[in-house]
Amino acid sequence: MAERSFAREVQDLRLGEGQEFRGEGILAVTKALLQSGVSYVAGYQGAPISHLMDVLADAQGILGELGVHFETSASEAAAASTLAASVMYPVRGAVTWKSTAGTNVACDALSNLASGGVTGGALVVIGEDYGEGSSIMQERTHAFAMKSQIWLLDPRPNLPCIVKAVEDGFALSEASNTPVMLQMRIRACHVHGSFIARDNQRPKFTLKEAVENPVRDVSRIVLPPASFLHEQEKIRTRWPAAVKFIKEHGLNEVMPGDIGEVGIITQGGMYNGVMRALAAFGLADVWGATRIPIYVMNVTYPLVDDELVAFCAGKRAVLMVEEGQPDFLEQALHAILRKADVATRLHGKDVLPMGGEYTPLVLTDGLRKFLAAAMPGVLDGAVTPPDPRPVLADPRVQALATALPARPPSFCTGCPERPIFSAMTLVQQELGQHHVAGDIGCHLFALNEPFNIGATTMGYGLGPSSAAALQVAADKRPIAVMGDGGFWHNGLLSGVGNAVFNKHDGVVVVVDNHYSAATGGQDILSSRAENPSRSTNHPIEDAVRGVGAKWVRRIDRTYDVGKLRDMFREALTTRESGPKFIIASSECMLNRQRREKPLFNSAVKRGERMVRPRFGVDEDVCTGDHACIRLSGCPSLSVKKSADPLKEDPVAAIDTSCVGCGNCGEVAEAAVLCPSFYRADIVLNPTRWDRAVAWLRQAVIGRLQRRRAGRRMAAA
Repeated sequence: MAERSFAREVQDLRLGEGQEFRGEGILAVTKALLQSGVSYVAGYQGAPISHLMDVLADAQGILGELGVHFETSASEAAAASTLAASVMYPVRGAVTWKSTAGTNVACDALSNLASGGVTGGALVVIGEDYGEGSSIMQERTHAFAMKSQIWLLDPRPNLPCIVKAVEDGFALSEASNTPVMLQMRIRACHVHGSFIARDNQRPKFTLKEAVENPVRDVSRIVLPPASFLHEQEKIRTRWPAAVKFIKEHGLNEVMPGDIGEVGIITQGGMYNGVMRALAAFGLADVWGATRIPIYVMNVTYPLVDDELVAFCAGKRAVLMVEEGQPDFLEQALHAILRKADVATRLHGKDVLPMGGEYTPLVLTDGLRKFLAAAMPGVLDGAVTPPDPRPVLADPRVQALATALPARPPSFCTGCPERPIFSAMTLVQQELGQHHVAGDIGCHLFALNEPFNIGATTMGYGLGPSSAAALQVAADKRPIAVMGDGGFWHNGLLSGVGNAVFNKHDGVVVVVDNHYSAATGGQDILSSRAENPSRSTNHPIEDAVRGVGAKWVRRIDRTYDVGKLRDMFREALTTRESGPKFIIASSECMLNRQRREKPLFNSAVKRGERMVRPRFGVDEDVCTGDHACIRLSGCPSLSVKKSADPLKEDPVAAIDTSCVGCGNCGEVAEAAVLCPSFYRADIVLNPTRWDRAVAWLRQAVIGRLQRRRAGRRMAAA
C-alpha cells in the first residue's frame, strides 16, 4: 500500500502538445518519460524517489495504452538488469532507485551494462540525497559514474530543466551508446512548478518486436576479447561522442553577469541555493538575473574542457560549488585549467566545507569568503545578510540543547515491531545481553532508546549474514533481525540460505509487517493485500522452509508480548542444532491506519455504530516507576503530575495520539508490572441499548463513588 495515491494527478499525464502541465518534480519525470517514447520502466523504491514508483503504479492504465511495460523490481540489481533490453535493441528504458545504497546493490549489472554499451537509450533515475536526511550513508553517485564511465546529469531543480534532462538523457545515451544517470535531489523530487507539455510518444521499436526478432551481437557481450575492447571504445568513441552531444545541444548553461572579473561554477542541483546566497548580498534577484556569471553543470560527468576554459579565461578567480567529498569536480577543474595554462585562481573547498549539506547559510558564508579573497570591496555597500552565529553561540540558546530532550528516529505509535523488542528486552533481562545484528528497515530504530538493541547494520537483508562470523560454540547465541522487505530483497539467499547451508546456530527474527514499509509501503510477495497486478500472499515461512530450515516459528500477533518472550526464550535455549527462525507478523500500523481510517470515517458519516478503542492509566494504581515506558517507548506514553500529594514521582499517562493497539497493557502484563492500564471503548452513533447500558453503568459507578467518599469522611 503506497503512502499516498496519485490517481488524480496521473490524469495530467495525458496532456498534449502546448498544454501546461502543473505538478511536482516526480510527476514531471514521469511525463518526460512518456514524451520520450520509453518502452519499459522498472525500479525499487526508496526515499527520496519512492513516489516515482507510486506514480507509475497509479498510471498503469496510461502506460498500457502507450505499450509501456512497468514492473516493481525485487531489488535494485533486478531493476538495473532490465536495462539489458536496450543493449541489443533500439528500445528506450528507464530504471529508478535511491542512491547510494541502491546503486551499491545494482553495481554488478550497471558495470556490465556500461562495459558493453547500449543501442537504445538507457536512463537511470537516481534519488540523490547527500546530506538531506533520507539516506543513511553519506556518499555520492559521482564516484560510481566515473568508475564505470556512465554519464551523470544533475539538472537545475525546476520542472522545465528536469523534463529537458530526461529527454536529453535518452538522446545522449543513444548518441554515445552509454547508459546515463539522472540525479534527482530531494528538493528536485518535490519541487512544484509548470512546463509546456508535448504529446506522449509510443515506442518506435516495441518490446514485442524485440522478442519476435531476436538480435545477437557478440561484441556487446562482456566476455574476452570483447571486454578488453570496450574500454578502448569508451575512450576513443563513446566519450568524444558524449562531449560532442553535450556541446551541440547546450546541456550546460552560462548565466551572464556584469561583474566579469569573477565567476561561479556549480552543479546544476545546487543552482537554487547559489542564487539564494547571491540574492542575500543583492547580487541576484528572484527572477534569475545574476551580477556574477555562473556556469551551470547540468552534466557533471563528463566535463566539457573547452567550455570550462572559455568560462574561466580572463577571470581573477572562480568558485567551484561542489557538495560533498571527495572534491572530484574541483580536482578535475584544476587539471583542466593548468593544462590549458589558464591562470585563473580556483576556489572551492578552501572556502566551503569539505562535507555536509550546502544549505543557503553555508553557501552564503562561503560566498562571502570567496568574494573577500578574490575581489575585495565588491561587497562594500551591499546588503549583508544577518549572521546567525552570535545568536546560536548565546549561552541561553545553547542551554536548550540540554533542556530539550533529543528526538531520535523511533517507531510510529502502535507499530507492531515495538513489542518484538519489548519481548527481546525481557528475555535479555533473564538470560543476559546477546549480540544482535540489525538490518535496514524500521526495526533499526530499536538501536535507540528505550531498547538499545542492535550492534551492527551492513545493508538491506544482510542482518543474518553480518552475524555469520559469530556462529561459534558459545554459551549464548547471536540474534539477527531483518524485515520482510529485506527478506525478499536480498535476505532469503544471503541470510536464510546462507545460515542453513553453513549450519548456523543463531536466531534470525524476520519482522513481517506485510509491506516494505520503510521504503514506501509498497506490496511485496508476502503482503496480505489482494493486488490485481501483482502476485501476493506468499508466506515467508514457506520460503524459509523451502531452503531447508527446520526450526521455524510464527506468531501472527506481535502485540502478544508474553508469547513472543516465550518464543525468544525457546529459540535461545533449545538444544536443537541449526538456525532458528522466528517470523513475527503484524500489519504495519501506519498502513493499517491509511487503509482503515477512510472506511471508519465513512461508516460514521453513514450513521453506523462504530467502536474506537482507547487506553488509559489509572492514576490511583500507577506507582510512578515508569517501567512501562522503558519497556515500551510508545510515543503516546508520557508522564504527568499526580493529583495524589503522597506520590512524589509523576505518573504515566496516555495522550490522544493513542491508536488503541494495546501494546502498553500487554507489556505491563508480560513484565508483571502494576495493573494500571485500562481500555475504554468510544462508541460512535450509539444505539438505544448502548445509551441504556451507559446510563446504568454511570449510575452504579456514581453510587459506589458516593459511598466510598462517605466512608472516607466518616473515617476522618
